[in-house]
Amino acid sequence: MEWLSKFSTRYFSNRSYEKGVRYYRRGLVRLINGTDRSVTASVQGGARYSVFLDAEGNSLNVRCSCPWYDDTASVCKHIWAAMMAAEAGGYLSAVSSMSSPVIKTIQPRSHFDDDVLPPPKPGQNDRSEWRQKLALVGSPTTPGNAPDRNAGERQMCYLIDIPRSNVAGNVILRIAVRKRKKNGGWGKVPLYERRVTQSISTSDFTDRRILAMLGGAKEDYGYSSFYYHSDSIPASYRITPELGTILLPEICKTGRCLLQSSPDQEDLPVLTWDEGSPWRLVVEIRRDAPQNRYLLKGTLAREDEKIDVSEPLLAVPDFVIIGDRIGTLQADNAYRWIPMLRQNGPVSVPEKQKYDFIAELFNIGTLPFVDLPLELQPETAKFSAPPVLRVHSADRSYGGDYLECEVLFAYGETVIPDSFAGTLLSAGSLDRLLLRDLDSERNELSRLEPLGFLRTPDRFSTFLWKLLARKLPAAVHALTAAGWRVEAEGKLYRRPTSLSIEVKTGIDWFELQGAADFEGKSAKLPDLLKAIRRGETMVQLDDGSIGLLPEEWIDRYGLTSAFANTDQNSVRFSRGQAGLLDALLASQPDVRIDAGFRRIREQLQTFDGIAAADPQPSFAGTLREYQRDGLGWLQFLRKFGFGGCLADDMGLGKTVQVLALLDTLRSVTGKPCLVVAPKSLVFNWKEETARFTPTLRVLDHTGTSRPKTSEHFTDFDIVLTTYGTMRRDILMLKDAAFDTVILDEAQAIKNAGTGSAKAARLLQGDHKLALTGTPVENRISELWSLFEFLNPGLLGTSSAFNAGLDEANGRSREVLRRALRPFILRRTKDQVAKDLPPKSEQTIYCEMEKEQKKIYDELRSYYRQTLLARIDSDGIQKSKMHVLEALLRLRQAACDPALIDSSKPHSSAKLDALVPQLTEVIDEGHKALVFSQFTSFLKILRELLDRESIAYEYLDGQTRDRASRIERFQKEPQCSLFLISLKAGGLGLNLTAADYVFLLDPWWNPAVEAQAVDRTHRIGQTRHVFAYRLITRNTVEERVLELQQTKRDLADAIIGAENSVLRGLTRENLELLLS
Repeated sequence: MEWLSKFSTRYFSNRSYEKGVRYYRRGLVRLINGTDRSVTASVQGGARYSVFLDAEGNSLNVRCSCPWYDDTASVCKHIWAAMMAAEAGGYLSAVSSMSSPVIKTIQPRSHFDDDVLPPPKPGQNDRSEWRQKLALVGSPTTPGNAPDRNAGERQMCYLIDIPRSNVAGNVILRIAVRKRKKNGGWGKVPLYERRVTQSISTSDFTDRRILAMLGGAKEDYGYSSFYYHSDSIPASYRITPELGTILLPEICKTGRCLLQSSPDQEDLPVLTWDEGSPWRLVVEIRRDAPQNRYLLKGTLAREDEKIDVSEPLLAVPDFVIIGDRIGTLQADNAYRWIPMLRQNGPVSVPEKQKYDFIAELFNIGTLPFVDLPLELQPETAKFSAPPVLRVHSADRSYGGDYLECEVLFAYGETVIPDSFAGTLLSAGSLDRLLLRDLDSERNELSRLEPLGFLRTPDRFSTFLWKLLARKLPAAVHALTAAGWRVEAEGKLYRRPTSLSIEVKTGIDWFELQGAADFEGKSAKLPDLLKAIRRGETMVQLDDGSIGLLPEEWIDRYGLTSAFANTDQNSVRFSRGQAGLLDALLASQPDVRIDAGFRRIREQLQTFDGIAAADPQPSFAGTLREYQRDGLGWLQFLRKFGFGGCLADDMGLGKTVQVLALLDTLRSVTGKPCLVVAPKSLVFNWKEETARFTPTLRVLDHTGTSRPKTSEHFTDFDIVLTTYGTMRRDILMLKDAAFDTVILDEAQAIKNAGTGSAKAARLLQGDHKLALTGTPVENRISELWSLFEFLNPGLLGTSSAFNAGLDEANGRSREVLRRALRPFILRRTKDQVAKDLPPKSEQTIYCEMEKEQKKIYDELRSYYRQTLLARIDSDGIQKSKMHVLEALLRLRQAACDPALIDSSKPHSSAKLDALVPQLTEVIDEGHKALVFSQFTSFLKILRELLDRESIAYEYLDGQTRDRASRIERFQKEPQCSLFLISLKAGGLGLNLTAADYVFLLDPWWNPAVEAQAVDRTHRIGQTRHVFAYRLITRNTVEERVLELQQTKRDLADAIIGAENSVLRGLTRENLELLLS
């Protein structure tokens, strides 16, 4: 910008400059009039503003109609945008000659408001109001809008200048005005060189419309008439094909479109518009046998008409003049052929050069329709090899996230990029011409854009395509699957052909050996599995090329890569992982196994045939049949040195089965057994041991008075402790030698990163057992922590296990089920305890009174509005604490509003429904358990029972004398109720004296509720058990039940446990809860 650069930094702020550039580049500037000294423009901003630029002396006078200019009288973004457009259009060239030009702003309104009356002169203030208002609309008529008093004496004509059009390569339209002669006829048409008066056309609508299309429609932008008093317009125009298609038919309709064939021509014929179909440029090649040559000549053809290309007076892009008619012309964008053929005539080609000529002709790039003789017509070639995609490293200076790519097509020995402009491949052996198969090329290229490829708009780029680097793996897989060949920096991508795997047995390990073949090149099995573990879909091959891993392999060997111990040269599984390896290879019959692993497989398959075992004569009890099976399974694990998880339903006597095993171990190894249990179950273990194995010596290693060393442990058969004590004493316990380490309610170590889990893994025992009715409470990944304690290394590393496990994948679940089958024993009550009395469960729906409902609805509306908005802005993970608080408050309000504000007692629909039920139970001589997770709710119930003088027992996490409270409830007939905190009393308690259970509020994990019910529905219960869940209607509690129902399948596919709701909570779930 030669003259524009003189102003950009001197007068305009960065903000005005940048916005002006943006307005110009977005096409928001329209030039209305322009010369070498002045420009009138319209700029579309918040509204449409007029800009006036005028070069005078050594200054550029500027004015804008925007509010900013009116207020400040300083340059604005609209002025800069108009200056850019003026420079680009070649206007205001006078500024270029100024040595140090300055910008002067014209006083606001001074050039725009010619219609505003000047200040009144002294003595004129008495003009009546109506005179002043009429004066406002009586502004002087501007020259451009003044009526032409001599309109009938002058006439505008439109001349098509043939000589200048041929030189310009476009239609050159000239405007001239002729005068009427005294005899009434029209005089000669003068040939104006530069400008012509415009006002003569104002009375003719057609002329005004034509001039508007030419850029002279002043009436569209009224400001121009106020400050640019020009009564002339340019006399000569270059008509582009786009404008001419609309304009030329209109000009011909006036009857004043004249043909000027020479500068001194006096008689100018009238041109008419040819309504016929377009003419088409055709290049004809014919053999001239007498002259031993071929001739190429141009013709124009349409339907049955054909003329030589030299005949028309004018033939330029899109238009042709033949005789006194102007029509349209099609040349397939090959208009450069027209002047060559018209000026030089036919092209002569010696016959011996015909093939070289045709080859060069077709490779010119832009060809009109070519009419070839039969002997020169080329054949369409076919691909001799698949398309090739070459990927190049991105140029960091042009956005390094993108890779540059090129596509190659092979026709025999000829390889061309898709950017190749020509259509003919080669002249062959002088008797055969081959054309590119453009249709097939387009079909193959159509695969690219859906895969993320973009055409490079930069004409300076070497390659036509670019692709985001992260999209390359998926694109390579898709293209190779379609038969393409893909190369990256000279490295070829290869498709898989075969995979061979063999199992070899070592002293204490199994090794997988094998390799994958990719079109003749290979990758070792360790490299392949490591790539899969990293989540990659490609692997480097032995020759440096890249192998593509099919989805089938990734799915099949993903778990193998997660569980295996893989180093540079081997893939190994420990002896304890035999069952896992067997499960991993079960669906792969093509894997070869050696005799050692085959024997292990056969031993594993005999698992279902384990014989039931009888307890020692010293065992003071009788085992049921399924308990004898359990004892046999425990002895089977001990024989093979495996740890195991006894996961029977709650109430089926897991403790009794373990005591029967421990009774067989007395004095066998001289080492004690360690039992780690929740604090609430220590009493239960002591009582059960005294009852069934009275000869076993038990040490209660709990409390502040416990010894700080392990020296005395060998004096006992069982050392009994809690999870809290284990954590605090782990430095001492980890060095103690135990025959067997048993974790009761082992879900306590489900999270591998907790102190309990870490401490448990440090305990040294020859054998390890876990007891839990819910091995999985929330997610399958909890199994890793449990089995890392039982059989270290069985499930690989935690990170690999979590990365390789897809909980939604049926194959993942099946592999885990098969792998863990020998190590988990789970029986349900329906399966084995058919002599248990029936259990009935019922939901009691409670209707809130008006006052409670109002409190709940207000609270729900508040949280729905604030919480969902927070989640939309911050995401559910960052809003977790707010979500938990909201759900807690809503659940409390559904129980009793007093849980939120104890100072204001309110009615409780649940207590209103509960109390009559409890009264009936007591009156009929039954006993009941009442569970709630809210100790404050139980406190309200206790106060109510105290007022009614109803005897009860109470237990929560702070209760110290648990054993005496349990004993009183179990044995005293007058104590009919036991109020229990859900978390404190849901584990291990034996409360078979009760046959009614009331759950006052639903918990997220349905397994926790089942544990509570099973405090009474267990071995030893002889009566029908009734369990009631109290749910407040139209509250979050109903939604909790719905979500529970959707979360019951995942873990059950492996070991039959239930799944939690809260961990997988989504925004949609939360919206349901708040509905």
